[in-house]
Amino acid sequence: MSTTAYTGRATNWPSLVITGILLVPLLGFAVASSPFDNRVALVGVLALLVALAAIVTSADVRTTCGPQGVSIHWGTVGWPRTRYALEDIADVSVVVVGWWSVSYGFWWTPTRTLCTVRTGPALRLRLRSGRQVTVSVPDPQQAATVLDRARGIDAPSA
Repeated sequence: MSTTAYTGRATNWPSLVITGILLVPLLGFAVASSPFDNRVALVGVLALLVALAAIVTSADVRTTCGPQGVSIHWGTVGWPRTRYALEDIADVSVVVVGWWSVSYGFWWTPTRTLCTVRTGPALRLRLRSGRQVTVSVPDPQQAATVLDRARGIDAPSA
């Protein structure tokens, strides 16, 4: 078994900056709509908490691939996190996540999971259960090659 591993971090700082910029008019409307009172302070605190939660949990996605399988960690604190064992992975491929699809964040349905923070090339796992997992990584071809080698497959995925 190979000991080679791939680690990558995909970030989406532009969306966080836009989120922060859009908070300014929200707070401005709250202040302009009524004299300063506890409701305005509450809106401000809630807006700041939402922005902080976005930064802490969804600013980036870190992925490690190797003989232990695939490990995915979100945000600056690495939560939420998930792991897929190598023996649970049936197939690995590189796909393109288009701008027209739902492509930002952690999306779960009964048949697939998306862990994406940007459009473009991504790593897709097809699990033995039939579930598909798509994750943003900086170099999905390298990640797929590492996983194929760990699984004993010499041909690179395309």
